[in-house]
Amino acid sequence: MQPEIHLKRNQTILFIGNSITDASRREPEYAPFGRGYVHFVANTLLARYPTLDLNIINAGLSGNTIRDLDARWEKDCLRHKPDILTVLIGINDLYWQHADFQRPSKAVYTEEYELTYRQLLSRTRQQQNCQIVLMEPFIFCDDPQNEMLLGLRAYIDIVHKLADDFRAVLVPLQGCIDRQITQVPPQKWSADSVHPYQWVHAWIAQRWFEATHL
Repeated sequence: MQPEIHLKRNQTILFIGNSITDASRREPEYAPFGRGYVHFVANTLLARYPTLDLNIINAGLSGNTIRDLDARWEKDCLRHKPDILTVLIGINDLYWQHADFQRPSKAVYTEEYELTYRQLLSRTRQQQNCQIVLMEPFIFCDDPQNEMLLGLRAYIDIVHKLADDFRAVLVPLQGCIDRQITQVPPQKWSADSVHPYQWVHAWIAQRWFEATHL
């Protein structure tokens, strides 16, 4: 059973991850939430709960792996003292193992991914007893034997394990994609199998709300 997320007045809600979270948030026309799923979640929360005076922060950064999050966790996460923390990370960790121009130094394999992710969540909980939401990393692929999709399953399993260990809310994005990808082909979700089209960002936001019950 998923833990419940509780909203209170003046809470800080922080989203952190890679380009899917970033979504051009630093461009003036899209600041401060970006044009992706954080935009849809944040504005829905502000519209739904206008009296709570929520402080919503998008701390996504394009290209990030869990190793990159570790390097900026204090500055971009802990100093904000989030009451609700959402993390979406993992696809870049895997990508550099499979890219045509592989860069092994940037790849993060599952052992490091789990250890670093666990350490970041532990540090956060030690500083602040925040509520945590973990989102499955994902790709849009309808080939069950695709090498990248098969590799991603191990990262998703780690996210599930961490969600259990930290009593976090789990947003099963790849699980939902797997159920719909036979009816809605990959090219309708993304041009490159990773970066969602605008409607898909809205779809991801819906999955966030379903999981958090907000």
